[in-house]
Amino acid sequence: MHAGPAIRGRLVLLPSLLLLAGVAPLGAQEDGGVTLGRLHYDGGGDWYANPSSLPNLLAAVRARTDLRAAERERVVTLSSPALWEVPYLYMTVHGNVRFSDADLVTLRRYLQQGGFLHADDNYGMDESFRRELARLFPDRPLVEVPLDHPIYNLVYQFPRGVPKVHEHDGKPAQGFGIFLDGRLAVFYTYQSDLGDGWEDPDVHKDDPDVREAALRMGVNLFMYSVTSGPGR
Repeated sequence: MHAGPAIRGRLVLLPSLLLLAGVAPLGAQEDGGVTLGRLHYDGGGDWYANPSSLPNLLAAVRARTDLRAAERERVVTLSSPALWEVPYLYMTVHGNVRFSDADLVTLRRYLQQGGFLHADDNYGMDESFRRELARLFPDRPLVEVPLDHPIYNLVYQFPRGVPKVHEHDGKPAQGFGIFLDGRLAVFYTYQSDLGDGWEDPDVHKDDPDVREAALRMGVNLFMYSVTSGPGR
């Protein structure tokens, strides 16, 4: 993992999303900062896990790039107009996730219009998430994201891919994705516990190098989400 060239720039708005939703600039909060959404989904899983993770990621984006990021995430559902105001939709879970048919239609539309979904396996979501993805895009299976993809080098270099934060089952951390028209629209971090690495240091007491690697990966993901869509 190495630091790459610094990102310089601001969010370029995604016209298709704005026109579709008829809302404020993508990701904008009342303070004008860009933010991400925490997905509140059905199925019984703990969508609210790791409460300090996303504010810490946003703080890292503010400190390490010129992007004006908000202080907190927005909690969104797939039926909420606020969905269309976030370029980066984050979900995590221990346990089960389930989307209704209407949710799938909305999520598919969000992704096709340039949104980015990051699903972060918090140990226990793999079976239900893969089931729901098969319903979302039945003709597009998850594939391992190649190591030369921008998510691994946009700001910081990750020549070996997703960093490993916590150990589960002796398996390596992996990054899987679904591509739409050549753009990574869904990114699934598996056996990594990336969000745990974003939490306050005293929560998991991870090695500082491990936490730093997790935050760097998060900065890459955030910057990718605001620069990768059509019209950006």
